[in-house]
Amino acid sequence: MGENQIRQLLKQIPGVDAVLQWESVGEALLRHPRKIVLDAIREELGEVRNQILQSEGALLPLDPQELARAIARRADRLSAFTLRPVVNATGIVIHTNLGRSLLPEDALTRLQTICRGYNNLEYDLQRGERGSRYVHAESILCELTGSQAALVVNNNAGAVFLALNTLAAGREVVVSRGQLVEIGGSFRIPDVMSASGAILKEVGTTNRTHLFDYAAAISERTAMLMKVHTSNFRIVGFTKEVSLGELAALGQERGLPVVEDLGSGCLIDLAPFGLRGETTVQQTVRAGADLVTFSGDKLLGGPQAGILVGRKELIEKCRKNPITRALRVDKMTLAVLETTLRLYRDEHQALEKIPALRMIALSPEELNRRACELALALQGEDPENLLRIEVRPGFSQVGGGSLPAQDLPTSVVAVQSASISANRIEEFLRRNDPPIIGRIESDRFLMDVRTLIAGETEIIAAACKRMIDESVNR
Repeated sequence: MGENQIRQLLKQIPGVDAVLQWESVGEALLRHPRKIVLDAIREELGEVRNQILQSEGALLPLDPQELARAIARRADRLSAFTLRPVVNATGIVIHTNLGRSLLPEDALTRLQTICRGYNNLEYDLQRGERGSRYVHAESILCELTGSQAALVVNNNAGAVFLALNTLAAGREVVVSRGQLVEIGGSFRIPDVMSASGAILKEVGTTNRTHLFDYAAAISERTAMLMKVHTSNFRIVGFTKEVSLGELAALGQERGLPVVEDLGSGCLIDLAPFGLRGETTVQQTVRAGADLVTFSGDKLLGGPQAGILVGRKELIEKCRKNPITRALRVDKMTLAVLETTLRLYRDEHQALEKIPALRMIALSPEELNRRACELALALQGEDPENLLRIEVRPGFSQVGGGSLPAQDLPTSVVAVQSASISANRIEEFLRRNDPPIIGRIESDRFLMDVRTLIAGETEIIAAACKRMIDESVNR
């Protein structure tokens, strides 16, 4: 393309002020702030300019209607929230990338009550003077776990860091090599320990650690014996691990606190649902741990939080550490956490009202019924039989670093098409509003109904209808 042609095409690009007066653009101004629409116009005109400059062949004349539609779409994108609701069809109940545990309705109601007005976050109503935010949720935590005291911080990494910095800065902490884990986001126990000021003392081997390994490592420099939940992996085969009871007895004999990073924070035995090996917080406290740390937003089913429970004098030391202020939680976290914890006073109520537990406890019959319902809804939107839709057996995962070696039998809806690739189906649904997140397996797009919530079957069916219509009209 010659320079004269390029100049002529560039002259066709309207000015920002002129485009702003278009009636079709005026509709975007009704939905979005003026600044957003101006940014969208400038960016779209810039795109047109770049296309002309980079084109090696003749371009079609500028279509004002198509440009207006492009401006409206861009304004929608610029105005959209970055944190958005999504449909979780992966079957991973505690999906870290998708926000982990869903909150109970009771907790959401309580959150509105607390946040729409003032509250006694740091005010002692009995004494009429300044109080402490750390008393909120403490009594219910002690009641449920059997511990002497409790402290809530912003997440479990913060809880572990606080315990190490408070009780072991400048001194050694004895940990089995098999428990020096790395979990999501490159969170490594050795790195956290180093940052806290504690000195790591590794004992045993990757697969086998004995009580005598801990005993031999203890010296005048030792501050703590520690166990760490292995989170998202398991070592199987020729293995040996020291029980918490044994370690607690050794700690008591040598005058050393025993701390367990429990990770997930389960308060209910999940064995009746086919999940074994996840120790509850109550069991850990009874086994003799002096301090236990765990998450609020994993198997507990509440908000993101790090919880420390244990001996009163140790909790009090952690509470007085200046770092606690940097890790403190706000009124919203405390309101949601306390409400979620209160549901555990009745185990049946917890299983019914806490979404993570409710999803885990779903029966195979109920899962199959839901999968058939979704399949029928999809078939009803596909009169051309463009999609092949099947209900198939599958496996869900708890997720969030909990029970990594155990799967939950489930029912999935598999979608396949001769004219639409599995990758295209995945992309189309992921770009839906709201996005629908599933997985591809054997050239099929799979949706696990375990993690779907009320109303999402209709959302998926409507999205598939749009996908089918687009494919037919292409």
